[in-house]
Amino acid sequence: MGEILGLGLTHYPPLVGRDENMAGILRTILRDPGLPERYRDPANWPAPMRREYGDDGGTASAAAHRAWLVRHFRDARKTLDDFRPDVVVIWGDDQHENFTDDVIPPFCVLAYDAVEARHRKRDVETPNVWGEGPDTVFRITGHREAGKYLTRRLLEQGVDMAYAYRPLHHAGLAHAFLNTVMFLDYDRRGFPYPVLAFQVNCYGRRVIAQRGYRSSLEHPVAEADLDPPSPTPKRCMEVGAATARAMRESPWRTALIASSSWSHAFLTDKHHQLYPDIEADRRLYESLRVGDYETWRKTPLASIEESGQQEMLNWYMLAGAMEELGRKPDTCDFVETWSFNSNKCFAVFTP
Repeated sequence: MGEILGLGLTHYPPLVGRDENMAGILRTILRDPGLPERYRDPANWPAPMRREYGDDGGTASAAAHRAWLVRHFRDARKTLDDFRPDVVVIWGDDQHENFTDDVIPPFCVLAYDAVEARHRKRDVETPNVWGEGPDTVFRITGHREAGKYLTRRLLEQGVDMAYAYRPLHHAGLAHAFLNTVMFLDYDRRGFPYPVLAFQVNCYGRRVIAQRGYRSSLEHPVAEADLDPPSPTPKRCMEVGAATARAMRESPWRTALIASSSWSHAFLTDKHHQLYPDIEADRRLYESLRVGDYETWRKTPLASIEESGQQEMLNWYMLAGAMEELGRKPDTCDFVETWSFNSNKCFAVFTP
């Protein structure tokens, strides 16, 4: 019987960059012609947002935000090293990277043998925190055998699971998966564990219409032009539970990792894309902290979309898996931000 470790973390792209650029998404929104004029003046922002952004464009606050994230990634890496997994399953979203207009699977197991990945172009156009350039190659070992096994076991449990043995449109791994590996190896000691990327169509109605990013406030995407929806939170929990059952019966020690930030400002139109839905995230965090998975299961997809929590469907996969195993978080921590696009959460579920 395979032992299972559960981890929840983030693949937050601005962590790749430098502190002075961490509020870059906010500055992009402030330049959007469709933003109501009053919100260009920080005097009309919520007080915590004004304090965080400060007089330096958030640079000092970004350093503190980075320190918190890096500390948790180092802790997660130690937990992973102590566990010594045979395979690391990462639930992540694909933002119009590997899957584009020709196919958008609800879920897909990427059963690769190995991949070579590089930084995204945007992450080397301006200096990143490691000083790495476009020629930096990340060689990531896969685990085709475990991918085939997991796909078969999911199909046997009634989950119509797609799978792939090689990338389609994106060489290497989409940033949700690559950033996860890079951040777990923030100190660049190497990442020796085989990775099984498990794609979740988190962006749903926005994945093609908005290419997995934000819509212009001046010219929002019309309702008729949006795509079909993502899987529901309930369905994600069901597939997460089925994954836990499969890997529990496998011969491999498995780390199950949910990788995403929580609500995203650029997806939260009710806040004019300026800041995340902090209240909605707080409610879900409190439910997670005490192991109240029923609250998660009953959250409708419409609420997820309204609160900019689309990427949290990766965490719903983990929640379903941990509920199946009868676990609450052994440790968890939540950090709010008003200026850096998304709230973050880290959680550990030990065997």
